[in-house]
Order: sequence, then C-alpha cells, then structure tokens
Amino acid sequence: MKWFKRLLIALALLLVIAAALPFLVSLNDYIPHIEQEVSARLKESLSIKSIRFTALPLPHVTVDGITIGKTDDITLGRVTLTPDLFSLLQPTRIIKTIEIDSPVLTRKGIDTIAALVKSESARVPQQPPPMRIESIALSNVVVTLDKAAFGPIDARVRLDSGGSPADASVKSRDGKFEALIKLDSSKYLIDAKAKAWTLPAGPALVFDELAIKGVATQNDATLDQISARLYGGTASGKMAINWKEGLRVEGNLALSRMDLQEVAAMLSPGTRVSGKLDAKPVFSASAAAADQMMKAFRLQTPFNIQNGVLHGVDIQKAATSLIKQGSTGGETRFEHLSGHLLVEHGNHHFTELKIASGALAADGRVSVSPKKDLSGRINAQVKAVGTSASVPLNVGGTVGAPLLYPTGAAVAGAAVGTVLLGPGLGTSVGAKVGNWAEGVFDRKR
Repeated sequence: MKWFKRLLIALALLLVIAAALPFLVSLNDYIPHIEQEVSARLKESLSIKSIRFTALPLPHVTVDGITIGKTDDITLGRVTLTPDLFSLLQPTRIIKTIEIDSPVLTRKGIDTIAALVKSESARVPQQPPPMRIESIALSNVVVTLDKAAFGPIDARVRLDSGGSPADASVKSRDGKFEALIKLDSSKYLIDAKAKAWTLPAGPALVFDELAIKGVATQNDATLDQISARLYGGTASGKMAINWKEGLRVEGNLALSRMDLQEVAAMLSPGTRVSGKLDAKPVFSASAAAADQMMKAFRLQTPFNIQNGVLHGVDIQKAATSLIKQGSTGGETRFEHLSGHLLVEHGNHHFTELKIASGALAADGRVSVSPKKDLSGRINAQVKAVGTSASVPLNVGGTVGAPLLYPTGAAVAGAAVGTVLLGPGLGTSVGAKVGNWAEGVFDRKR
C-alpha cells in the first residue's frame, strides 16, 4: 500500500502547488498590453485594476475593476473566465463561461456595445475563429438612462457554435419581471411577463400585470401581442421597433376603463382630471439616437371619459358670470367628455371636444404647449330663466392654473342685453347675440 500513500502525497502536493500558483505567477504585467489591444478594438479607453489566475475548484481567470470610456460609460465589478482546458491546444480556444458581476451601463455605454456588435457582424469571419464563448452570465446588472434606472437584474446568454445567441433569460432580482428569448430558425421568440412592475423609463406607470410576446431579428423586433392590466383598466395592442438605421418605433393600443387621475398626472404633471378612460392611441417616433426619441414622438387618438371631474376650472361659472379678468378655480363635473388628441413636437392638441353634464354642455378645442401654457376656445351652452345661450370662452393660463375668460363680443352683448331686458334673461340673450355677431365678423375676416 506504499504506492497508494505515495500517490496521495503527490496529489496533495499538486493541490498545494495549484493553490499557491496565483501567488507565484502574476498576470498584472499583461494589463498594459491588454488595455491597449482592447481599447483599439473598442475605440474607447479601457482600464483594468487587476488580473489573477486561480486553479481551484476549476482553473479560471478573474479580472477586477474594468472601466470603459472616459466617463465610465461601462463599469464591470468582476469578470471571471473559465476556459475549456482541452481546447487550449486546438485552433479554436473555448471559453466555457464568462461571469460578469455588478456591471453598470449608461446610455453611451449601450451605444458603444451596439456599435461594436454592428462592426463585428460586418467583419469577415475567420476559419476557424480563434476563440468561441459558450455562455455569458451577468449578475446584479444596473442600466442608467439619464434620470431613469433599470435593475438590478440577472441575465444569462447561451451561444451556439457560430457565436450567435441561442437563447437568453433576463430576470429582475425582485422577481417582478422576467423575459425569455429563444432562437427559432433565423428569428428570436420573445416572451416577457411582469407583475406589480414599474416602467423603468419615461412615466413611472405601474403594471398590475403585463405580458409581451413577439419576434426579433438582428435589425428589428415585432411585439404583436401586448396585454396589460393597470389602474383598474386594461390595455392591449402591438408595437414594432427597428434599429437598423437609427431608431424607429410605431404601434397602437386599445385602452379600456382606465382610471385617469393618476395616469394623467404622470403623463402631464399638473394635469388634474378624473374619470374612466377609453382610447385607441396610435403612436410613432423616428430618430438617429435613443435620446432624441421623445422629441420625435407623435401620438393621436380619439378618447372618451365617463363620470369625471375637471379640477381647477368651473366652466358653468365662467360662462354665467362673464368676468372680464377671467375665472379660475373650482371644478367641472361631467358625465361625458370626448374628443381627439394629437401629441406632436411636445404640443398637445385637444380638438372636437364635447362635454355633457346636466344643465351644462360645451364644445371647443384646447392646446397645451411644451411649457404647459394653455390656449383655445370653449363654447359653453348654459341655461338661464327658461332660455339657453352659447357663451364663447377663451382659454388661457397654465395646466396647473387654467383660466377661462369671455370674448369681447360676449361681454359687450351681455352688457347691452342686461340694460335692455334686465339681468338674467337680458344677460343671456345679449351673450347669445354677442356670440352670433362675433361669428359673423369672424367669417367675414
């Protein structure tokens, strides 16, 4: 049994040597050469803090403190590469796994990766390739987009023999979002789900449930099954994204019975309106870069709101009091509010507006500038002493403090009517005549 003891002693000695190897062989001397080579490939500055080799439990190389870009556009806390030892003597070396811990990506960093992928896809393939990666695992990933942040998430990508992604999975660490991507012929099938999940970019919409299915290629993605439950209502539709040249997004949705109060405040801060919303928005945007998309965003939709309140303005009071300096404050309760909305270049145009609520009926148009200034005209149909009058009201002020004030013709007509026929009936009839006269002169002009 002496040979067995000697074998154990020899194995123990090998393990000791393997464990001590990282302290005997320094890889930090290679850092300047690696930084230079990779920087030239990325066309961005690269810095590495340290590199070390470890033999146990499997031989692997660990790289710490990687930063890419002059403003740290990409930072990688730790990268661990585990090679296939049997492939080191082959023409193609195989990296079994690359594990990346705590990476942080900025918008510029994402653009850098996209440019690299595009250049690599255009590169003439070598036969055989010098290196092949089998899988990439990312943990605790954070993506920062201007003021928004997405993460932390974990992701895993499995690559095929040609180096293309075969399948991938993405899951948020809080368990609220997950997505699976699988290769199907030359396309990728996308299946994403979320619960109690907040939109990471743009308005902080909260989805009770969200399900997305679609197909993607290297140049575009078609998400033809989008369904969600949020704010007491539902949403369904589809969207197409193309990034071959610049970035283009287009799609449509159907919204049903959505509670408008919180949604309106998020989409347009300062807006105070409540009710149940039905709408069918069609949207699109096309820009050279992602940070220009909001300026290029365009949306149009008919809308219908039931049993709601316009806060900050009392249309009936403004139409009956006819205060020259305008009326502000109060609220307008309505049973039905409908119209058409166009969002373009940051402007919101509400046309074909119709409001119905008991004794009040109104129609008109209102525009909201990018600075939240209001402009437009509301024609309020009010009843007084057995008669009704259509009183034209100009719209001014801001979204947070709307202002309604009568036109000059309406004020003059109301004043004359009051003198001739007395308050009430005379004011009402005079306002109607003033409105008629204003319309005649407008047509002549």
